[in-house]
Amino acid sequence: MAPLNRIIIDTDPGVDDILAMLLAFSAKPEELEVLLISVTFGNVDVQNCLRNVISMFHTIEKEQVWRRKNGHAPGFETLGMFKPIVAVGAEEPLADQLMMADYFHGADGLGGIHESHPHLTPAQTWQSLLEAAKTSESTPMDEAAEALVDFSRHPKSLFSPSETPAHQEILRLLRENEKDTITIVAIGPLTNIALAAAADPETFLRVKEVVVMGGTIGTPGNVRQPPPPIHPPLFSPPPPRFQLTKAPQTSLRTSLNIRNQITPVAEFNTYADSIAAARVYALTSPHPNSTMPPAPPAPPGKQADDPPPPFLANYPDRLSCQLPVTLFPLDITTSHLLTRGQFRETVAPLLDAGSPLAEWVAAFLSSTFGKIESLSARAAGDRVGLALHDPLCVWYMLTRREPAWTLTPHGPEDIRVETSGQWTRGMCVVDRRNRRRREDDGEGGEVPGDTGNWLGKGSGNRVGRVVGTPGEDKFGAYLLHRIFG
Repeated sequence: MAPLNRIIIDTDPGVDDILAMLLAFSAKPEELEVLLISVTFGNVDVQNCLRNVISMFHTIEKEQVWRRKNGHAPGFETLGMFKPIVAVGAEEPLADQLMMADYFHGADGLGGIHESHPHLTPAQTWQSLLEAAKTSESTPMDEAAEALVDFSRHPKSLFSPSETPAHQEILRLLRENEKDTITIVAIGPLTNIALAAAADPETFLRVKEVVVMGGTIGTPGNVRQPPPPIHPPLFSPPPPRFQLTKAPQTSLRTSLNIRNQITPVAEFNTYADSIAAARVYALTSPHPNSTMPPAPPAPPGKQADDPPPPFLANYPDRLSCQLPVTLFPLDITTSHLLTRGQFRETVAPLLDAGSPLAEWVAAFLSSTFGKIESLSARAAGDRVGLALHDPLCVWYMLTRREPAWTLTPHGPEDIRVETSGQWTRGMCVVDRRNRRRREDDGEGGEVPGDTGNWLGKGSGNRVGRVVGTPGEDKFGAYLLHRIFG
């Protein structure tokens, strides 16, 4: 039986990204096929993101061996039927300064697990990668791709490597498969997605749907300054070995990074590459160039009137269709929690029995629950909860036929992303004014009294936004049962 859904996961792992992928790979073959893991920068640098993906496959292999040895079904059935491609993508935003969320996820993206629990990491591959980085003039993405191919030579590898950049792999899969058969689940910054759309808009529009974890409409943002530690940490991971930001590491850059990582109105994925998000959302409009972000200032050494690089150029005036985007903003994801108590109750017997997967997940979630507890004034102990932002998108793909999944009642919304505000980079902007729509379609652009062309009947973006799920209280238990059996 053919899978009900065929997906590409674009990801920046990250704690909840790993949980999302584990949930996807726990599916049955008739439910889901994961064609591609497209890796991007985001929560941490792209090398650590890739290392976390490979560590996940390494742990799944060990878990399946352990389960068979103990008379259990190996699980992760869709991986047994379909081997996904893994490709490395963007290492920095299209035009913004690189920002990361390592203060929350840890320097390696998983709470320092590769240093605190080195036996859980396929170390030999990463040792060769790190040594190569010290002596090679190749780019970080090149080095990561080479390490990916090296690791996959293991005869029982659960994935197929690609040295092709991730956005090109996305386009290849869309080109080689029937139109409207592949969904992209984007749970990191949208840089890879924007690069694919810019390189070949018509091929990109063969996608069935882009499901996005990102943005916030009426909920406070989650981009904040790292707080000072209340107590000296028991374990302090070393600084990342890779510095992807091209500017020198100076006190000025550090202070600017801290200042710019504070905004009350943006969600991290959208903030991390606001221009990419704005460009992707523009493809939902009947007139995409009407909602495109303004071109950023020319970089040093370039003239202001030089043409922009291809990935920042306008789309063609006429495209064959609009892009279907389904958005999971913080408004809907934040309330879907996995509590420390739920997790501890599920994994305690598995840890006692020697489950490699339980040990690995417990290692990074223990750090994460501790971080959340240090940031929260309301929850402590077993009541501390991790918001399941990214896994919620995979739950949607697995159960989307359930009627409880609901979108905004009046149809898609004109959601635009702020890219140049002094205090509001990454903010999702909606028009809350109760004003009459214009009779014209807006194709002619702005008119007096309608700066931004918000009121034309054919203007603006058309983003579907999820407002209802099968249940906030159900998801944590569902996720644990799926992953751990």
